[in-house]
Amino acid sequence: MGTAVMTEWTTETSPRTKARITGLFYLLTILTGLFAQGFVSGKLVVGGDAAATATNILTHRGLFQLGFAVYLIEMACQIAVTALFYDLLKPAGRSVSLLAAFLGLAGCVIKTFSRVFFIAPLFVLGGAHYLSTFSTEQLQALALLLLKVNDHGTGMALVFFGFYAPLTGYLIIRSTFLPRFLGCIRRSHTVYCPTF
Repeated sequence: MGTAVMTEWTTETSPRTKARITGLFYLLTILTGLFAQGFVSGKLVVGGDAAATATNILTHRGLFQLGFAVYLIEMACQIAVTALFYDLLKPAGRSVSLLAAFLGLAGCVIKTFSRVFFIAPLFVLGGAHYLSTFSTEQLQALALLLLKVNDHGTGMALVFFGFYAPLTGYLIIRSTFLPRFLGCIRRSHTVYCPTF
């Protein structure tokens, strides 16, 4: 879709349609996050037990890779939500909407980058020849360390989302076309589910 077509679509689309699309992407963000964090990480990562975590990852390699893919889908949906909220809430306060968008996108970039550390244990545990100088225990410990770095990177991103959520909530309350109770819910929404 070209820039001109996207601009034309954005200007022609009603706020109600944009709000529904935003809600759909928001729902997808929540569902993909719950699946990847709650099901995949919750099932495979055993906090404090590097050997069990490594065994789970290698035994369920496909599920682990699916979790990574779903994490990336989650972040693509979150970026879409951020962009759509910016466009949708500009009339309620252009400067605040722009600030919220920058904070939201900064959180998305940090969280997406931290996901590199989520998939890295597959490379560490993959049995590559150049890793033969490390013992099995060292590789397992390194894999768990990488997962912890992923988790802490996600926590850093939530600082930005923690500022983004109340700003969008404020704009929703100020808007004339969205129910105000959504703004109150949005302002109080920032949930973090650590793996460890």
